[in-house]
Amino acid sequence: MVIPVHDVNPVRRTPWVTYALITANVLVFLFTPGLAGSVAGDSSLSQLCHLHAFLDHYAAVPRELIHDQLPRFVPTGEVALSPQGAAGCVVGPAGYDKSPPLSVFTAMFLHGGWLHLLGNMLFLLIFGNNVEDRMGHVRYTLFYFACGYAASYGFALLNSESADPLIGASGAIAGVLGAYLVLYPKARVWVLVPFLIFLPLRLPAWLVLGSWFVLQAVYSSGEGVSDAGTVAYAAHIVGFLAGMLIAWPLRPGTPPPPEPRGLLFGRKARPRHTW
Repeated sequence: MVIPVHDVNPVRRTPWVTYALITANVLVFLFTPGLAGSVAGDSSLSQLCHLHAFLDHYAAVPRELIHDQLPRFVPTGEVALSPQGAAGCVVGPAGYDKSPPLSVFTAMFLHGGWLHLLGNMLFLLIFGNNVEDRMGHVRYTLFYFACGYAASYGFALLNSESADPLIGASGAIAGVLGAYLVLYPKARVWVLVPFLIFLPLRLPAWLVLGSWFVLQAVYSSGEGVSDAGTVAYAAHIVGFLAGMLIAWPLRPGTPPPPEPRGLLFGRKARPRHTW
Protein backbone atom coordinates (compact mmCIF):
# COMPACT_ATOMS: atom_id res chain seq x y z
CA MET A 1 0.00 0.00 0.00
CA VAL A 2 1.51 3.33 -1.06
CA ILE A 3 1.27 6.40 1.17
CA PRO A 4 0.36 9.63 -0.66
CA VAL A 5 2.06 12.76 0.64
CA HIS A 6 1.35 15.47 -1.97
CA ASP A 7 -0.22 15.98 -5.37
CA VAL A 8 1.05 18.22 -8.16
CA ASN A 9 -2.26 19.96 -8.76
CA PRO A 10 -2.57 23.56 -7.52
CA VAL A 11 -5.93 25.08 -6.58
CA ARG A 12 -7.44 28.45 -7.45
CA ARG A 13 -9.19 29.07 -4.13
CA THR A 14 -8.60 28.25 -0.48
CA PRO A 15 -10.28 24.92 0.44
CA TRP A 16 -12.04 26.24 3.53
CA VAL A 17 -14.51 23.35 3.72
CA THR A 18 -11.75 20.75 3.63
CA TYR A 19 -9.87 22.58 6.37
CA ALA A 20 -13.05 22.88 8.44
CA LEU A 21 -13.78 19.16 8.10
CA ILE A 22 -10.26 18.26 9.19
CA THR A 23 -10.47 20.61 12.17
CA ALA A 24 -13.87 19.24 13.21
CA ASN A 25 -12.67 15.64 13.01
CA VAL A 26 -9.59 16.34 15.11
CA LEU A 27 -11.56 18.27 17.75
CA VAL A 28 -14.23 15.58 18.03
CA PHE A 29 -11.53 12.95 18.42
CA LEU A 30 -9.77 14.88 21.17
CA PHE A 31 -13.02 15.31 23.11
CA THR A 32 -14.37 11.79 22.60
CA PRO A 33 -14.86 10.20 26.06
CA GLY A 34 -12.63 7.21 26.70
CA LEU A 35 -10.06 7.93 24.01
CA ALA A 36 -7.66 9.87 26.20
CA GLY A 37 -6.38 6.65 27.73
CA SER A 38 -5.97 4.97 24.37
CA VAL A 39 -3.83 7.90 23.18
CA ALA A 40 -1.59 7.54 26.23
CA GLY A 41 -1.55 3.77 25.85
CA ASP A 42 -3.33 3.12 29.17
CA SER A 43 -7.04 2.48 28.67
CA SER A 44 -8.85 1.63 31.87
CA LEU A 45 -12.07 -0.38 32.01
CA SER A 46 -13.95 2.77 33.01
CA GLN A 47 -12.65 4.61 29.95
CA LEU A 48 -13.61 1.72 27.69
CA CYS A 49 -17.12 1.61 29.16
CA HIS A 50 -17.56 5.33 28.59
CA LEU A 51 -16.30 4.92 25.03
CA HIS A 52 -18.73 2.08 24.31
CA ALA A 53 -21.62 4.14 25.69
CA PHE A 54 -20.60 7.16 23.61
CA LEU A 55 -20.29 5.14 20.40
CA ASP A 56 -23.61 3.40 20.96
CA HIS A 57 -25.23 6.83 21.16
CA TYR A 58 -23.51 8.57 18.25
CA ALA A 59 -22.21 5.83 15.92
CA ALA A 60 -24.22 4.40 13.04
CA VAL A 61 -25.37 0.81 13.57
CA PRO A 62 -26.37 -1.15 10.43
CA ARG A 63 -29.24 -2.97 12.14
CA GLU A 64 -30.67 0.33 13.36
CA LEU A 65 -30.33 1.97 9.93
CA ILE A 66 -32.14 -0.81 8.08
CA HIS A 67 -34.79 -1.83 10.60
CA ASP A 68 -35.12 1.50 12.45
CA GLN A 69 -35.20 -0.41 15.74
CA LEU A 70 -33.14 0.65 18.73
CA PRO A 71 -31.93 -1.91 21.31
CA ARG A 72 -33.75 -2.12 24.63
CA PHE A 73 -30.53 -2.08 26.63
CA VAL A 74 -27.36 -0.14 25.88
CA PRO A 75 -24.05 0.49 27.69
CA THR A 76 -24.43 3.16 30.37
CA GLY A 77 -20.76 3.97 30.77
CA GLU A 78 -20.67 2.63 34.33
CA VAL A 79 -18.58 -0.22 35.71
CA ALA A 80 -19.94 -2.90 38.04
CA LEU A 81 -18.58 -5.97 39.84
CA SER A 82 -20.25 -9.35 39.50
CA PRO A 83 -20.79 -11.59 42.60
CA GLN A 84 -17.71 -13.51 41.47
CA GLY A 85 -15.64 -10.32 41.55
CA ALA A 86 -15.36 -9.81 37.77
CA ALA A 87 -15.68 -6.24 36.52
CA GLY A 88 -17.70 -5.28 33.45
CA CYS A 89 -19.65 -2.51 31.77
CA VAL A 90 -23.21 -1.92 32.95
CA VAL A 91 -26.07 -2.03 30.45
CA GLY A 92 -29.50 -0.52 30.94
CA PRO A 93 -32.34 1.33 29.22
CA ALA A 94 -31.16 4.18 26.99
CA GLY A 95 -31.48 7.57 28.61
CA TYR A 96 -31.59 9.36 25.26
CA ASP A 97 -33.46 9.39 21.95
CA LYS A 98 -31.39 8.32 18.96
CA SER A 99 -32.19 9.00 15.32
CA PRO A 100 -30.52 6.35 13.10
CA PRO A 101 -30.36 8.66 10.03
CA LEU A 102 -28.78 11.42 12.11
CA SER A 103 -26.29 8.92 13.57
CA VAL A 104 -24.79 8.54 10.08
CA PHE A 105 -23.86 12.24 10.20
CA THR A 106 -22.35 12.12 13.69
CA ALA A 107 -20.51 8.87 12.93
CA MET A 108 -18.60 10.63 10.13
CA PHE A 109 -16.71 12.64 12.76
CA LEU A 110 -15.81 9.70 15.04
CA HIS A 111 -12.59 7.69 14.87
CA GLY A 112 -11.27 4.75 16.83
CA GLY A 113 -7.64 5.83 17.19
CA TRP A 114 -4.86 8.10 16.02
CA LEU A 115 -3.94 5.96 12.98
CA HIS A 116 -7.57 5.86 11.87
CA LEU A 117 -7.89 9.63 12.23
CA LEU A 118 -4.56 10.67 10.71
CA GLY A 119 -4.87 8.30 7.76
CA ASN A 120 -8.28 9.68 6.86
CA MET A 121 -7.24 13.30 7.30
CA LEU A 122 -4.12 12.81 5.15
CA PHE A 123 -6.19 11.56 2.21
CA LEU A 124 -8.77 14.31 2.72
CA LEU A 125 -6.09 17.02 2.80
CA ILE A 126 -4.31 15.82 -0.34
CA PHE A 127 -7.30 15.10 -2.57
CA GLY A 128 -10.14 17.13 -1.05
CA ASN A 129 -8.77 20.55 -1.92
CA ASN A 130 -8.91 19.98 -5.69
CA VAL A 131 -12.37 18.43 -5.58
CA GLU A 132 -13.61 21.37 -3.51
CA ASP A 133 -11.91 23.77 -5.93
CA ARG A 134 -13.76 22.19 -8.86
CA MET A 135 -17.17 21.89 -7.19
CA GLY A 136 -17.22 25.03 -5.08
CA HIS A 137 -17.65 25.20 -1.32
CA VAL A 138 -21.41 24.55 -1.08
CA ARG A 139 -21.64 21.76 -3.64
CA TYR A 140 -18.54 20.12 -2.20
CA THR A 141 -20.06 20.13 1.29
CA LEU A 142 -23.25 18.49 0.02
CA PHE A 143 -21.18 16.05 -2.05
CA TYR A 144 -19.03 15.04 0.93
CA PHE A 145 -21.97 14.17 3.17
CA ALA A 146 -23.92 12.54 0.33
CA CYS A 147 -21.01 10.14 -0.22
CA GLY A 148 -20.83 9.48 3.51
CA TYR A 149 -24.51 8.62 3.66
CA ALA A 150 -24.28 6.44 0.56
CA ALA A 151 -21.33 4.56 2.04
CA SER A 152 -23.02 3.99 5.41
CA TYR A 153 -26.35 2.86 4.01
CA GLY A 154 -24.65 0.76 1.36
CA PHE A 155 -22.66 -1.05 4.02
CA ALA A 156 -25.77 -1.42 6.18
CA LEU A 157 -27.71 -3.04 3.33
CA LEU A 158 -24.94 -5.62 2.98
CA ASN A 159 -24.76 -6.18 6.77
CA SER A 160 -28.34 -5.55 7.85
CA GLU A 161 -28.15 -7.64 11.02
CA SER A 162 -24.87 -6.25 12.29
CA ALA A 163 -24.93 -4.46 15.65
CA ASP A 164 -21.32 -3.28 15.43
CA PRO A 165 -20.94 0.52 15.42
CA LEU A 166 -19.86 2.09 12.14
CA ILE A 167 -17.60 5.11 12.63
CA GLY A 168 -15.15 7.20 10.65
CA ALA A 169 -14.99 9.58 7.70
CA SER A 170 -13.63 6.87 5.39
CA GLY A 171 -16.82 6.47 3.36
CA ALA A 172 -17.12 10.19 2.64
CA ILE A 173 -13.40 10.49 1.90
CA ALA A 174 -13.62 7.48 -0.42
CA GLY A 175 -16.17 9.53 -2.35
CA VAL A 176 -13.62 12.34 -2.58
CA LEU A 177 -11.06 9.88 -3.97
CA GLY A 178 -13.54 8.62 -6.54
CA ALA A 179 -14.30 12.18 -7.65
CA TYR A 180 -10.59 13.00 -7.89
CA LEU A 181 -10.01 9.95 -10.07
CA VAL A 182 -12.75 11.08 -12.46
CA LEU A 183 -11.71 14.74 -12.53
CA TYR A 184 -7.90 14.50 -12.43
CA PRO A 185 -6.80 11.01 -13.54
CA LYS A 186 -3.53 12.31 -14.99
CA ALA A 187 -2.51 14.46 -12.02
CA ARG A 188 0.77 13.40 -10.46
CA VAL A 189 0.87 12.30 -6.83
CA TRP A 190 3.98 11.99 -4.71
CA VAL A 191 3.81 8.75 -2.74
CA LEU A 192 6.02 6.76 -0.38
CA VAL A 193 6.40 3.12 -1.39
CA PRO A 194 7.58 0.78 1.39
CA PHE A 195 10.43 -1.17 -0.21
CA LEU A 196 13.09 -1.83 2.44
CA ILE A 197 12.90 1.93 2.98
CA PHE A 198 10.17 4.41 2.04
CA LEU A 199 10.91 5.11 -1.62
CA PRO A 200 9.48 8.42 -2.93
CA LEU A 201 7.85 8.22 -6.38
CA ARG A 202 5.61 10.47 -8.41
CA LEU A 203 2.80 8.43 -9.92
CA PRO A 204 -0.36 9.29 -11.88
CA ALA A 205 -3.52 9.62 -9.82
CA TRP A 206 -5.28 6.89 -11.81
CA LEU A 207 -2.63 4.41 -10.67
CA VAL A 208 -2.58 5.54 -7.02
CA LEU A 209 -6.35 5.73 -6.57
CA GLY A 210 -7.12 2.82 -8.87
CA SER A 211 -4.82 0.53 -6.88
CA TRP A 212 -6.37 1.81 -3.64
CA PHE A 213 -9.84 0.86 -4.90
CA VAL A 214 -8.67 -2.60 -6.00
CA LEU A 215 -7.17 -3.18 -2.55
CA GLN A 216 -10.44 -2.22 -0.88
CA ALA A 217 -12.29 -4.69 -3.10
CA VAL A 218 -9.81 -7.45 -2.23
CA TYR A 219 -9.93 -6.65 1.47
CA SER A 220 -13.74 -6.57 1.50
CA SER A 221 -13.73 -10.20 0.41
CA GLY A 222 -11.63 -11.08 3.45
CA GLU A 223 -8.50 -11.82 1.43
CA GLY A 224 -5.12 -10.48 2.50
CA VAL A 225 -6.15 -9.04 5.89
CA SER A 226 -6.89 -10.46 9.31
CA ASP A 227 -9.16 -7.58 10.43
CA ALA A 228 -11.61 -7.62 7.52
CA GLY A 229 -14.45 -7.82 10.01
CA THR A 230 -13.43 -4.64 11.87
CA VAL A 231 -12.90 -2.36 8.85
CA ALA A 232 -15.88 -1.45 6.67
CA TYR A 233 -14.16 -1.97 3.32
CA ALA A 234 -17.53 -2.33 1.60
CA ALA A 235 -18.39 1.20 2.75
CA HIS A 236 -15.19 2.45 1.09
CA ILE A 237 -16.22 0.82 -2.18
CA VAL A 238 -19.74 2.27 -2.12
CA GLY A 239 -18.46 5.74 -1.21
CA PHE A 240 -15.83 5.62 -3.97
CA LEU A 241 -18.36 4.63 -6.63
CA ALA A 242 -20.81 7.27 -5.41
CA GLY A 243 -18.11 9.93 -5.70
CA MET A 244 -17.29 8.85 -9.25
CA LEU A 245 -20.93 8.97 -10.34
CA ILE A 246 -21.61 12.38 -8.81
CA ALA A 247 -18.43 13.92 -10.23
CA TRP A 248 -18.79 12.45 -13.72
CA PRO A 249 -20.93 15.31 -15.15
CA LEU A 250 -18.18 17.78 -14.13
CA ARG A 251 -15.48 15.91 -16.01
CA PRO A 252 -15.80 17.60 -19.45
CA GLY A 253 -15.29 21.11 -18.10
CA THR A 254 -12.45 20.29 -15.70
CA PRO A 255 -9.13 21.92 -16.68
CA PRO A 256 -6.24 19.44 -16.83
CA PRO A 257 -3.57 19.53 -14.12
CA PRO A 258 -0.27 21.24 -14.96
CA GLU A 259 2.39 19.24 -16.76
CA PRO A 260 4.83 18.00 -14.08
CA ARG A 261 8.51 18.70 -14.22
CA GLY A 262 11.50 17.06 -12.57
CA LEU A 263 11.64 13.49 -11.34
CA LEU A 264 9.06 11.05 -12.65
CA PHE A 265 9.01 7.41 -11.54
CA GLY A 266 12.44 8.00 -10.03
CA ARG A 267 14.04 9.40 -13.21
CA LYS A 268 14.34 12.76 -14.92
CA ALA A 269 11.35 13.60 -17.10
CA ARG A 270 12.14 14.76 -20.63
CA PRO A 271 11.38 18.42 -21.40
CA ARG A 272 8.47 18.98 -23.76
CA HIS A 273 8.40 21.70 -26.40
CA THR A 274 5.28 23.52 -27.48
CA TRP A 275 4.77 24.97 -30.92
